[in-house]
Amino acid sequence: TLDFWTFWGSELRRPIIDRIVDDFNKDSESTKVNHTYNPYGDIWTKELAAISAGNPPDVVINEINDTAIRGMKKRAEDLSQYIDEEFADKYFPHLWETMIYDGGVYGIPFTTDTRVLFYNKNHFKEVGLDPEAAPKTWEDLVDYGNKLDIRDDEDTFSRLGFYPLYNVGSDVWLINANGKNYLDKDGTPNIDTETNVDVMNWLVERRNHYGKNTIDRFQSQVDGDQSHPFLTQQLSMVVATGTFYKQIKDYAQDFDLGVALIPEYKPGTGNTSWGGGFVVEIPYGAKNKNQSWEFIEYLTEQHAQVLWGSLNFDNVAHIEAAESVASSSELNEKDQSVYDVLNKNMEHTILTPMPVKMPNYYEVANPILEDI
Repeated sequence: TLDFWTFWGSELRRPIIDRIVDDFNKDSESTKVNHTYNPYGDIWTKELAAISAGNPPDVVINEINDTAIRGMKKRAEDLSQYIDEEFADKYFPHLWETMIYDGGVYGIPFTTDTRVLFYNKNHFKEVGLDPEAAPKTWEDLVDYGNKLDIRDDEDTFSRLGFYPLYNVGSDVWLINANGKNYLDKDGTPNIDTETNVDVMNWLVERRNHYGKNTIDRFQSQVDGDQSHPFLTQQLSMVVATGTFYKQIKDYAQDFDLGVALIPEYKPGTGNTSWGGGFVVEIPYGAKNKNQSWEFIEYLTEQHAQVLWGSLNFDNVAHIEAAESVASSSELNEKDQSVYDVLNKNMEHTILTPMPVKMPNYYEVANPILEDI
């Protein structure tokens, strides 16, 4: 019997992962899986303690961008012996790259995400914008946003067209403008550049456009579920993960939704988006590696991936499974069209794995970006 640790304990996710585990247990004659829920954040502290004590779980869900770090620090087992090129080709390439450290493979991608532009087509029509023509560049974003704004007086807005730092941080805009992370793969910083200064000035200008009081007032609504200003139609455009669509479906079904790629910094610079996700690993020192691999294969192949993607409206890592989700009978026509955009956005999406030479770079960079 394998002990499988996840942090999926919500009313939505717990039944789905339990169903996948039950399906595996019915199919497997020799291996059974027991699913153990641990709260998000606590799970990895407990896992590290269990590895140190020599008694780790058999399989664990872990954060994708730290996979190489865990390989380097011997916190995850190398899975190379189980993997060939054909197996690796089943997964989105930008996800698979993050599995590798020093020739070893330390996890298998399970889920991912990507960021896209959601916009309110009704608002577009209201101000004379083509609802089928999303903004293409940042200049368009500002132009559209200004047209979509509704001011009550000089300092008060009842509707914001677009504020770039709701739902995402400045790092997403730096990545979009550069078409890459602001650290090279070896950890060399590439952040103090003319482009990045321009990006930060643009963010400051957008903040000044609305003013601190307006930004803070709407931020309190962003932090809620049903009160999010995009859902209450007080915000016309927002960049968010694909899973934000589930929130839109649950709480805001009374307007026509548009979904598009994140606009380009300038024409020709590309629609680069940022993604994260989670992987399945065998913790270092686990005692049932072959049986653990049998279960990992099941989790990351077609059946389980399609179930997870279609019932959660979550991006899955297996390419064919992701394509199957986009045509799943579990989704209606609108759901399918949104999921199709998310799949297509994968080719524009990069991950930012922690460089092994500078694993805590964000502790230096983030406070500086916040100060700006």
